[in-house]
Amino acid sequence: MEPEGILDLFFNRSERAVEACRSQYGATLRGLALRITGSARDAEECENDAYLAAWRSIPPLRPVSLRAWLLRAVRSSAIDCLKRRCAQKRGGGEAEAVLQELEDCLTAPGKVESAVDAQTLSEAVNAFLAGQPARARRVFVLRCFACTPLPEIARSTSMSEQAVRSLLHRTRSRLRAFLLKEDLL
Repeated sequence: MEPEGILDLFFNRSERAVEACRSQYGATLRGLALRITGSARDAEECENDAYLAAWRSIPPLRPVSLRAWLLRAVRSSAIDCLKRRCAQKRGGGEAEAVLQELEDCLTAPGKVESAVDAQTLSEAVNAFLAGQPARARRVFVLRCFACTPLPEIARSTSMSEQAVRSLLHRTRSRLRAFLLKEDLL
């Protein structure tokens, strides 16, 4: 079913909307959540949370890209799940590594949370990425949005792991400088 058809089901408050989402996007959503949480059970819960968020938000919201909206919802749910789990115990994982990598770039003690709402920061990061070379943008999104492991990024981009690490480091440094210039850090 086409995304517009699924959105129409949501607008008609048809329960088939969730079934259609699961059929069309389920594997992708679960894959992203699994990559972040490392747990099939948690990934399934995050997928269901994304469908619930869609049910509650659509209507009145009509996303331009249903797939992107659902991916963002499942990613948010998975990161929240990971944070809850990490609050209980410390452990290793790809998502934790990504969050650690971004910490130096995106945080200034208390300033981001108090001075800039998430939407403004999101728009700034999108504007920054729009100005980056395609390869840097792709690698950054694969690593920081999809939590893709470095070896997998290297394979998919025909780069060495060290080249991927270097490109990510330079991109994060440029992002930090951009956010400082925009007075967002």
